[in-house]
Amino acid sequence: MSHNLEWSRAYTARLPETAAAACAARSEELVQRLAREAAAGELPFLTMPYRAKLEVELAPLVPRLKAYKHMLVLGIGGSALGARAMQRAFAPGQDGPGHKGPWLWIADNVCAEQFEALLGKLNPAETVVVCISKSGGTIETLAQYFLVRDWLKAALGECWQEQMIVVTDEHKGYLREEAARYGLTALEVPDYLGGRYSALSAVGLLPAAFLGIDWQALLDGAADVARPLVEHPDSLGQHPSFALACWAKALEDHGYSQLIFFCYIPQWATYGPWFGQLWAESLGKDGQGSMPVPATGVTDQHSINQMFLDGRRDKGCLFLTSRNQPQGRNFGMDVPEQWAWLRAKPFGSLLEAEALGTRMALCKSGVPLVHIEMSDTGPRAAGSLMMLLEAATLFTGWLMGINPLDQPAVELGKRLANARLGAGGYPQEEADLAAYLAVPQRTQGF
Repeated sequence: MSHNLEWSRAYTARLPETAAAACAARSEELVQRLAREAAAGELPFLTMPYRAKLEVELAPLVPRLKAYKHMLVLGIGGSALGARAMQRAFAPGQDGPGHKGPWLWIADNVCAEQFEALLGKLNPAETVVVCISKSGGTIETLAQYFLVRDWLKAALGECWQEQMIVVTDEHKGYLREEAARYGLTALEVPDYLGGRYSALSAVGLLPAAFLGIDWQALLDGAADVARPLVEHPDSLGQHPSFALACWAKALEDHGYSQLIFFCYIPQWATYGPWFGQLWAESLGKDGQGSMPVPATGVTDQHSINQMFLDGRRDKGCLFLTSRNQPQGRNFGMDVPEQWAWLRAKPFGSLLEAEALGTRMALCKSGVPLVHIEMSDTGPRAAGSLMMLLEAATLFTGWLMGINPLDQPAVELGKRLANARLGAGGYPQEEADLAAYLAVPQRTQGF
């Protein structure tokens, strides 16, 4: 069965049916750019030229991974969000009682307390460590690497290299140098594959394989969506990702500054933060872009949905459901009379009803909404959704006239942090820091 985009309430309130026409008229311009950049190898998330090599390298690595109870991933941002989404969606057992393994732990922040807790409780002999950085120089990840390397050495001696895997650039960067120096197993992050577009590469698929997730199915689903764009770029005007891009650009042009990602597939809820990074880091440039707002159904009906329904009318919504989710056990016939309408119904029927009710309420409140209905919730379906959203993000950026593949503002913060820590080679950042810190602080206690 195919997945569907439902457009019947996509254009409402102050967003007219004709709003996306100007964007749609630019399809030939984008066709030419798509063909050119794909042929130049600049869109590897879409063309997936790395797949054959990854399959050759990853398949024999899986039995080695299975020898360990724990995998500790060192990575941040796009090096962590995809793996966490896959774990929560397809290997959620470690979050529940009685789990026997495997366990995936992701150190994706600078939190000394949490990091010490991980290293204090994990058994090094039972743990394989994966250090992920495309550049090989991400300071947060390298700092973790140095500490974990010492932790492994202290417990395992010279055998520590056997339990460290790096995922990084094939030719350059500090992690690649470390792999060569110590003979570490290393997997490639291909050229032009930025972190937020890398979940369906070794970055996300190595942890997925450790957990026993069907990583080939994830790739197959992505390929299903990408194939028309890769093989027939001139079909872009009819592709659902381009339709989403035209809608998103029309939203922004008409003053909608926020895009809700409302997920009514509970085990896919962590795809919300993954999408949030993809959308925000790709499109928040030159004073443009809409703020992604991940939300989980039904949980956030009881928290932030009031703002969606009755706050500022500046929000569009991607609303995600599936028609084939587990239904769970049925309510008994002894349910009290005032709840008699629940009798004999499955627990899952409540989720379906809540999703329909919330979708209708958003539409009645004038929120432009595109309903994404997945035919199932397996890995192949997830791969299809991820590719749809990645391609839509790319095309939205092109329509906006910005580069959706870089993140210049984020890089500034990294340079300032490095300068603050004493790294050399940042004279401008050192001057900026001195000027910033020289301004007298204005504080107020509470």
